[in-house]
Amino acid sequence: MTPNFLLYGANGYTGELIARLAVQQGLRPILAARNSQKVAPLATELGLEYRAFALDNQSATDSALADITVVLHCAGPFSQTSAPMVAGCLRSQTHYLDITGEIRVFEEIASQDTLAKTAGVMLLPGVGFDVVPSDCLAAHLKGRLPSAIRLALGFQTLGRISRGTANTMIEAQHQGGKIRRDGVLTTVPAAFKTRSIDFGQGKVEAVTIPWGDVATAFYSTGIPNIEVYAAFPASTRILAIALRYVGWLLKLPAVQNFQKQLIQNQPPGPSETERAEGKTYLWGEVEDSTGKRLSSRLQCPEGYTLTALTAVKIVQKVLAGEYTCGFQTPAKVYGADFILDFPGVVREDFEN
Repeated sequence: MTPNFLLYGANGYTGELIARLAVQQGLRPILAARNSQKVAPLATELGLEYRAFALDNQSATDSALADITVVLHCAGPFSQTSAPMVAGCLRSQTHYLDITGEIRVFEEIASQDTLAKTAGVMLLPGVGFDVVPSDCLAAHLKGRLPSAIRLALGFQTLGRISRGTANTMIEAQHQGGKIRRDGVLTTVPAAFKTRSIDFGQGKVEAVTIPWGDVATAFYSTGIPNIEVYAAFPASTRILAIALRYVGWLLKLPAVQNFQKQLIQNQPPGPSETERAEGKTYLWGEVEDSTGKRLSSRLQCPEGYTLTALTAVKIVQKVLAGEYTCGFQTPAKVYGADFILDFPGVVREDFEN
């Protein structure tokens, strides 16, 4: 059988970007979603096969995955959808990839490591902007300072987010922040710390956020203390701090549903022009017990464009037999320099 891959959530903003890029690069993904009416038009346009099945229907999921080599799961929020898809992949001995950035999802999938090795498959969540560039940056910094015990990562991205990303943020907004402390995931207040970071255009203010690297960078580097920062305008930073006091309100279903309804009135995501003109900047710093510190920066394409590029590249690698069974992170399986394979990516190293 010719190895193939199934793209679940192909009707979403990011899923469609990935489908179009995959076809441009000569792949023939099988498009899939819960609702056939949502995925059929894109499949027809691209001349691709499509399948419709709900992840809460185990028999339908097993049937859909029976002949699939790789699943690229793009239907969030992944806190709700990843577990049944991972379970289906383990039953059907199918490699699992997704584009999540959710800490809880990374940890849940990491707990399936032994089952994945037994099934002979790789479980690799986070094959997009969350968290390929930052994971590669973390591994690169660990290579520069093997004795590091502290890692700080940060990013600055300009432009709008997709509806799917916004919905995921709404569902997690009441949960506070997360850092890694002495190897343990630790809950902290929202915007726990503020730091001035130079991403390459001068220093800007950034605050800690519960980004996926708090989970993944630990597996990639073994560094026990990890914080992730994001640069936001002052108004957003103030709002983040306010979440400490109104989180109870924001987790109410009525409040979340109202926010999601507002999101549906927005464009599905950045326009093609916005993506072409956008940039993503990343920064990282490691420190060891002697106080020695080193930092590095990455400049990358716009986040959704980068997600499509990295996700399709990893699919191609898995289809070619380049994978390691069990739970993996991007840098752990493909190396710290993997991110340098993509156009527009520049890495700089600094002595602090």
